[in-house]
This record gives sequence, structure tokens and C-alpha cells, in this order.
Amino acid sequence: MDLHNEAEYAPPRAHPQRLGVVDLGSNSVRLVVFEGRCRNPVAIFNEKAVLGLGRGLQSTGKLNAAAVEGALTIMGRYLAIARAMGADPVEVLATAAMRDAANGPAFAEALRARMPGVPLRILTGEEEAAMSAEGVLLGVPGADGILGDIGGGSLELVDLSAGRPTESVSLPLGVIRLAERSGNDPARARAIAEDALSAVPWLRRGLGRDLYLVGGAWRALAKIHIAQTGYPLSIVHHYVLRKEEARDLCAAVIAAGDRPNRLPGTPAKRVADLPYAAVVLRRLLRLTGARRVVFSANGLREGWYARHLPDVVRTQDSLMAAGTDLADRFGRDPDMPRALMDWTAPLFPGEVPAEAALRRAACQVSDTGSHDHPDYRAEQAFLRVLRQPGVGLDHHARAFLALATALRYDAEDPALLAPARALLGTAAQQRAERIGAALRLAYTLSGGTPALLAGTALRLRGGQLVLRLVEGSGVFAGESVRRRVDSLATAMGLEAAVELTPQAAAG
Repeated sequence: MDLHNEAEYAPPRAHPQRLGVVDLGSNSVRLVVFEGRCRNPVAIFNEKAVLGLGRGLQSTGKLNAAAVEGALTIMGRYLAIARAMGADPVEVLATAAMRDAANGPAFAEALRARMPGVPLRILTGEEEAAMSAEGVLLGVPGADGILGDIGGGSLELVDLSAGRPTESVSLPLGVIRLAERSGNDPARARAIAEDALSAVPWLRRGLGRDLYLVGGAWRALAKIHIAQTGYPLSIVHHYVLRKEEARDLCAAVIAAGDRPNRLPGTPAKRVADLPYAAVVLRRLLRLTGARRVVFSANGLREGWYARHLPDVVRTQDSLMAAGTDLADRFGRDPDMPRALMDWTAPLFPGEVPAEAALRRAACQVSDTGSHDHPDYRAEQAFLRVLRQPGVGLDHHARAFLALATALRYDAEDPALLAPARALLGTAAQQRAERIGAALRLAYTLSGGTPALLAGTALRLRGGQLVLRLVEGSGVFAGESVRRRVDSLATAMGLEAAVELTPQAAAG
């Protein structure tokens, strides 16, 4: 084969539309390129440079000179990457450091010269809070509580009422600014944070609700806790701590100071920031009375992305959208999930809407291993579902769907399934096992086709699970079918029975 002959290569495929956003913050600058305009953002490129634009701003009133030079270089690179990837639109969002620095306008002009034609928006505190809220709500549509987005220069707070932002405020409590205002003294920082937060009366509405945390410094706290506790899923998004756990974590971080070796899992680049992030979090916990902390990987950038979504997409159910995304990418027949949902319905009479939603999602993701190597199909499908990018899936939903999918592929390795089982209670595990066994039977009968599945039906009759097969429909009760009927019946605590139905009677 001639490696230089273009005819030997397949024609290039058109990729979905891409969007690029640069988050120019007080501590770091990050480019994210999203692919497609779907309910669950898919970031195909994500690069961060820690520059510290806002270091020294408190004393000088200006952006850090060395960081300005580095930022111009980095922004030139980011523009080149975004254009090479075909991202359109591309936009730069600048936050606290740019809006507060005396030399912010001059730096903005230098950036515009370096990135001609690329919009640069210097967000007000209110705009930053609103966009962060939209990002959080994209991942937690019904969020109810207080949102806190901490950066290097500022802290944005939003009151979320059942998925709707109400009041908001921006405070100069970013980790860099707080460290400088306090003279790098966490004790003084505590008093500064207390004074600023106490002046926000609506924070007390957080009593008994959730505290949603956004920002790299707070995500680092979550990573520390995940490492310390051996939590089975290393995903910060939707990671939850009870109030007491969060308070103890903050105390440990403050006590460790700049000695990260005392806290395994501490990101090296966040060592200096973490005590101040912990100070602000402890004050928020005390003033809001929140019952628990929910970490969000979604924030400003995802809020920007959300504003580019059509309303019909933005308002989709996040769990259903995540399942549909996987079904479209990895499934063999787009009609199979709906057929499976109807086929399994008789097994779960009286299920509540949340249970039905998870069963529907399990049907959607049930064929995600169809293109994998058969020796690794169960493992690949399990990990793909557990670690999928769906932003609306909490850890319970991830574990439930992954366990059901693995069992649909007849997974037997306890070590593989251990992370999912550790995240689920006994009742949820049993339900996932029943769904997985039912899906395994369905695919054995039908070969993954709705046409053949239509020649079968499941019914509950007294203490029996009855599989009905239509004669002449291409399905029959072979050894593997009978074995899987027995497995499903055992999982449900029933006796198995198989009945044949003449085609005329079935019609």
C-alpha cells in the first residue's frame, strides 16, 4: 500500500459542530472545546495553565506582570487549537482579575490584538454568578440550595430555588485575594470571610438544604476526601459529603497548611490555595446551615455552553438524554430500548417514577458493548456506563446502570462489580440484578432485534415467572434460554415457566 496515496484513505467524516470557550480567571486560564450541542456536554479538549493573573492585585491594583506575558502566549496557542479543531463560536470569558485591575483594559486590548475576531467578555460579578448557576443547573436541574463558585479573585453566591436562580452576590473572597487580604494568615482570613458572608442575609435560607460547590479549589477538597476514604468512584461531579464530613475535612486541610504530605491526594498546584478554600467553606456551612455539600464539575464554562443550546435540547431530561447518547453511539438498533422498556414492564408493577426512569435508562444503555471484543464486552460496557460523561447522573445512577449493564453481559468477576455495589444499597442492587437478568434474557431471545423480541413476552402469575414464546416466530426455548429464565426467576424469588403460544392465538 502506498502510504502517501490519498486514495488509500477513507474520506474524512464531518464531525458535529464544535464550540470553544476560554475561561480567563484570576488563578488559571483554561480552554475547553465542546463537540455537538447536546444535553450532556462532551468536552473533547480541556487544557489549563495556572498563571496567577490576580496574584498581587490586592496590593498593587494591577494584574501580575509576569502572568500577563504568559497569558498572551497561552491565548495565542488556545486560539490556534480552537481554530484547528474547527470550533465556532470561540469566546473568551474574563472574570474578577480582569474586571478589578487598573491595567485590565490595556490587557484586554492586547488580547484582542492577539486574538482578532474572538469576542472577549469581561463579566460582571452578577453575570459570572448567573452563568455559573446555569452550568450547575445543567448538571443538577432541580438544584435547591445555595451555590458557591470560588475562584482566585472572587466568590459568587446564588440562591437556587427548585432549579431556579433567585438572588446572587459576588464577594472578594477568592482564594488568592483572601490569602493576600489576610497576610497569608488563615485565622485572619476566617474573620474576613465571616464579615463578608454575614452581610448576605439570604444565606440563612440554606438551612437544611444543599450547598453546591463550584471551582477548582473546592474540587481539590473533594479529591482529597475521595483519596482519604478510598471512595470507589474517582469522579468529583455529584460527589456528596454530609455537613459533618465537610466540616472535618476543612479542619484537616487548615491544620495541614502548606504541608501537603499530611493529606494524601492533595493536588500540588493547589497547596497554597486550599486553606483559604477550606476557611470559606467552613464559614458557609455555619452561616447557611446546609445539610450536605454537593460538588459540581459544571460551572461557568458549562453555563456558557448551555446558552448555545436550543430550548428543546436544554429542557430534555438529563438521565434520558445520557442514555440516548450512549444508545446512539454504541447500540445496534434505535428501536430496541423502547421495545425493552415495554417488554420488562410486567416485571415491575407499582414502580415509582424514579425507578421507571432508571429502568428506561438501563434499557437504553443495554447494548453499549455490542461492538467490543467479546472477551472484554462485560468489562468495557460496565466501565463505559460507570464513567460516562453524562452530567446529570449522580453516583447512584451511574452505579445502578453500570451494574445492570454488566449483568446483562453476564459479568461474573466480583472485583469488577465491587465499585458499583459499594455505591448501592441492598434493595438497589437487587433491582439492578433483576433488570440485568431480564435484559440478558431479552438479548438471548432476540439477538438484539425488536422483531424477534416481539415474539416473546414475560408475565407474572402467582408465584411464577412465565416466558411466553410465539411458535414460528424465530425464537425457541433452547438450553441457554431456559437457563436465563431460571436465573431471572431466581433473582425475583419466583418459579420459572415457559409456554408456547400458537401464532393465531398470539395475534
